[in-house]
Amino acid sequence: MTETEHKKDIFDKLMGLPVLRIFGPFFDKHREVLLYLFFGGLAFFLNMLLFFITHTKLGMQELVATAVCWVLCVLFQYFTNKTWVFRSHADTTASLVKEIVSFFGGRIFTLLVEEAIIFVLITWLGDRIAPSLSLSREVWDLAVKLFAQFVIIVLNYVISKLFVFKKKEEAA
Repeated sequence: MTETEHKKDIFDKLMGLPVLRIFGPFFDKHREVLLYLFFGGLAFFLNMLLFFITHTKLGMQELVATAVCWVLCVLFQYFTNKTWVFRSHADTTASLVKEIVSFFGGRIFTLLVEEAIIFVLITWLGDRIAPSLSLSREVWDLAVKLFAQFVIIVLNYVISKLFVFKKKEEAA
């Protein structure tokens, strides 16, 4: 199915509004990256908010809080990436299972990367680094989480683009 054969979704309809129509060609050309950044941004803010609530406010251990945030955000990301970003339409049960396994497998890999960053910079070195930078532990923890999120966003896009939501002609 080509890009023009896809059923119009909410973003196509929004870009058809008179005030946004001027941006239509740019949006069409860069749709995938723009929507990945949009939904990635939403997932990022959701992840940061959940981490702030679970770790900072509820006192959950940072690695556990990161895992809880991951589960909720990955479910959100799968749905949005499949539906709007990469417009995936797995046409068989086998292709759907392969897509789900590769998506969650890639996300498990980046969870391990994120957990390693959190472990080293918060759990292991946080009590040494934060005071040496004259930062409160809360600020340091959130700064590390922010850094980890940027690393993960880039890795997740590469994994999704190259391994999970490959176009049919790219998959051959």
